[in-house]
Amino acid sequence: MKTILNVIWLILSGFWLFLAYLLAGALLCVTIIGIPFGIAAFRIGLYALWPFGYTTVERRDAGGASCLGNVLWLILAGWWLALAHIATGIALCLTIIGIPFGIANFKLIPVSLLPLGREIVPSDQPFATR
Repeated sequence: MKTILNVIWLILSGFWLFLAYLLAGALLCVTIIGIPFGIAAFRIGLYALWPFGYTTVERRDAGGASCLGNVLWLILAGWWLALAHIATGIALCLTIIGIPFGIANFKLIPVSLLPLGREIVPSDQPFATR
């Protein structure tokens, strides 16, 4: 079932989300200071490409730098990304067929809001590997 949902998600919106996060990550990697944010955007993009069967967990070894980076991300990009996922999730949940895809958009909110210090793992293994 996860594979079918992922394929439909990929065709309808996952590919476009992936391209948007890929472009944002490439732009962020232009400067040295933006590289950690670019890597986070690449991670979110891969998660947005194939979200069913995966979840995010907090990394236990994340320190103060990731906290500071999350504050910067939240101010500069996180809030509007989260709002976009909320709006899209609500719109998708208006139809019965779109409910699983709306839930997938809601799953993307925490990682798009505060991406640093989080890890994407398979749903059957909900613990950070580090």
